[in-house]
Parts: sequence; structure tokens; C-alpha cells
Amino acid sequence: MNTESVALVIGATGGIGGEVARTLAARGWTVRALARDVGAAQKRWRGPPLDWRQGDAMNPSDVSEAAEGASIVFHGANPPGYRNWAGLALPMLDSTIAAARAAGARIVFPGTLYNYGPDTFPLIAETAAQRPLTRKGRIRAEMERRLEGASKTVPVLIVRAGDFFGPSVGNSWFGQGIVKPGRPVTAVTYPGGPDAGHAFAYLPDLAETFAALIDRADELPAFARFHFAGHDFARGIEIAERVRVVAGRPDLPIRRFPWWAVTLASPVVEKFRELLEMRYLWRETVRLDNRSLVAFLGREPHTETDEALRATLMGLGCLAST
Repeated sequence: MNTESVALVIGATGGIGGEVARTLAARGWTVRALARDVGAAQKRWRGPPLDWRQGDAMNPSDVSEAAEGASIVFHGANPPGYRNWAGLALPMLDSTIAAARAAGARIVFPGTLYNYGPDTFPLIAETAAQRPLTRKGRIRAEMERRLEGASKTVPVLIVRAGDFFGPSVGNSWFGQGIVKPGRPVTAVTYPGGPDAGHAFAYLPDLAETFAALIDRADELPAFARFHFAGHDFARGIEIAERVRVVAGRPDLPIRRFPWWAVTLASPVVEKFRELLEMRYLWRETVRLDNRSLVAFLGREPHTETDEALRATLMGLGCLAST
């Protein structure tokens, strides 16, 4: 247990940021959380007490003040509503880099699949060239380039994972596309090709992975990048099939995602344009090579699939507690 160290989590009200905050707090860390509206963030928060700090991730002085005395700065910030990535994502990261450098802290960052094009499929290695096809992918690749450059003066840890699911998954394909939060499961939607493999990450497992790596940070190089395999379904549609079983309704229909509607609305809805750009990740098998992670930790934290899905559906209000 860590009884002295301080971690600043930027994005604690999001899926992975919140899960990392809960996991570090359970391990004895003092966890600070940066929020533009602390009162609203505290109302949404479900977890142990955090040291909330008022501030904006776009404001370098706010982030630096919140990071003072921290040994870890977890950067889980995303533009509000996933809008204006080009104008917000890089400045927020620059604020984190400056704050971590001033505090002498390690930057911890969740990587995505967006950085890669089909030339790296089906099994993506940490060393694979990042040649993204999309606007958001290019921004994410630039974020990692900046982090690698910053690692000359501030240590950096990146863990890349697939699409999120979990009890507090927030804005995700699972929570907004595969099931409908707040209601019993009456149908399941799957956005990908049924037989194309797909990597999903159960957030509590991913957060445990971050925490285990942080615990051994003194053994890491200045720039460390790992891939988290997670729940790697050989046929992506298996996750929808297991949702039906866990919901107790194995006969429920599995519907195709309405890509046609997204295409029609994309000229006027920015979020739909973003979704449409990412469709290529659902058409082919996309997996993450976690051999380096397993070699370092000895194992990758992994919750059995049905148990993870049951916790997820309960957390989303789709399954009554038992």
C-alpha cells in the first residue's frame, strides 16, 4: 500500500480516469482530481473521497498548481462532448507536460487504437508505425509524439487498450452503441463485422494494470509504452452474444449498427463524422500484442468475461443487482 504518494488525475469524471482514481485511492494514494466545476463533478462522482481541485486542463497554471507535490499526473482529459479535438486536445496535453515537468512527476497516458492504420493489423505491436487514417487518429499520434519528446525531461508511461466497457464506462461504444443505459436489455447492437476480431478493455482490469506499472515505475525507462490485450474476441460479435447470455435473454436479437444513419447525419453532426472516420476499426480484425506487458508484470489483470459484463450491465442500469 502507498501511504505517501500523490497522484493528480485529469479526467476523473470520465471512464478510465475515474477507474484509475478509484484504483489508486484503494492502494493508499492521495488522489487529486482537476475539474472545471468541482460541485458538479462531486455530484457525479461514485467512489472514495478525492482531493478535488478547481481548474481547467486548458489553463497551464491551473494544472501546474494542482500537480504541485504529485509524483503521477494521469492525463485522461478529452474535449467536452468529443468536439473540437484539433483545438483542445493538444493544448490540454501541453498543460499536463508543463505541469509534470515542474512537479517532477511522471505522466501516465491511456493510448488508443486510433493511432494505427490497417497496415498494422491484425496484431498491433508497441513498435508498429503510427500511420493513422483519420483526423482524430492524427491528433492522437501527435500527442504521443509530444509525449515521447517530453520524456527527455519528464518520464512518460503509455498503456494502449481497445474499446472500453465497465461499470462506469461513460462515453463509449459499449455504453452508447451496444446497449442502452438505464433500461433492461431488449436488444443488442454490434457495430462491427461479425467475424472480425476486436479488442475490448474492461476498465477495472486496465486500471489495475496502470496501478501495477506505477508501483514499479522505478524499473521503467523514461519513455515506456505497453499494449493491453484485454478481452480479445476472435469474433467481435461474441461480446454481443455474451451480453445476451448475461442478461438472461440468449434469444434477444443482435442488430446491426445504423451506419447508414450516421452517414446521412455526418455532414451536420460532428460526433457522427468522428464515428464514421473510425468505422475501419470495426471492419477488420484489430488486436493488441501484450507480450511486453506480460513479460514485465508476469500477467495481465483479467476478469472473466461474463463477470465483467455482468458488472458492466449493472453499473449501466441494464441489469438488476442480485
